[in-house]
Amino acid sequence: MGRQKIVIPGGGGFIGRHVTRHFAAKGWDVVVLSRWRHERRDGVRFVWWDGANLDAWADELDGAAAVINLAGRTVNCRYGKKNRREIYESREFSTEVIGEAIAECAAPPPVWFNASSATVYRHALDRAMDEATGEIDPVEPGKPRNKWEFSVDVVNRWERALFNANTPDTRRIAMRLSMVFGIGAGGVFEAFRNLTRLGLGGTQGPGTQYVSWLHVNDFLRMLDWCLEHGELSGPVNMCSPNPMPNRDFMRALREACGVKRGLPASAWMLAIGAFFMRTETELLLKSRRVVPGKLRSSGFKFDHPTWPEAAKEIERSWRG
Repeated sequence: MGRQKIVIPGGGGFIGRHVTRHFAAKGWDVVVLSRWRHERRDGVRFVWWDGANLDAWADELDGAAAVINLAGRTVNCRYGKKNRREIYESREFSTEVIGEAIAECAAPPPVWFNASSATVYRHALDRAMDEATGEIDPVEPGKPRNKWEFSVDVVNRWERALFNANTPDTRRIAMRLSMVFGIGAGGVFEAFRNLTRLGLGGTQGPGTQYVSWLHVNDFLRMLDWCLEHGELSGPVNMCSPNPMPNRDFMRALREACGVKRGLPASAWMLAIGAFFMRTETELLLKSRRVVPGKLRSSGFKFDHPTWPEAAKEIERSWRG
């Protein structure tokens, strides 16, 4: 038997780099679908695609053991009309065309992971949200009234494209991801670390809003776990079991980075900063109190279940 193949659309970003290294190290045949033809990475083949149309790349899915779709324009931007359209289309179009490609495979991949987001759940201070009891923010399809509803509408349309695909022989998992922290350029740990080292790592907004987070090594272990456990399908919350209020989260980050103090930022200060940094405060102010119900019920154990320990481990690795 030949090596198992895994196809990773949109594998050029921070998470994608970790995923490709992980499976290449396991000896898998790793294929990244990318708009950038010139990329090179040890143990990885890059195949061109445009994220919207069937082409020669679709042949790579036939006989693959898994597909992990990470494609989608970053949401770390201002939610203007043009950016909103690109955020919607990059997620919907890529998911729809992967479904079309799988439907045409003689030997379709048995499992399809598709990126999603834990922001689909309501702003929650009172209790944790898992897949069974979590409350989805009510949003009229295609008509979000504000920027918070826009984020939820994106996830709803994204997951609808996944589960409407005509791929009955392929198990589908919507990865409802929290922020994923680890070493490497372009990740959220780098951004938070830079702010903290500049003395700006204080409480953000009221500080009572919960931060859902995940160590990248546990994310990679989740992928392995889901590959091995065929009962896991549908939406799967991929986050640590211990979300934290922002005030405590930032304090633990400062301690990990060896910074004694951090300037707090009120909501209006964050709004001004977000404007100049061309991003949105929703990414910091919405309370994401999300927990991994399905993974815990299936027996998954975390290597990094608590943020103070995880932050210290990532900082040690960064410095090392």
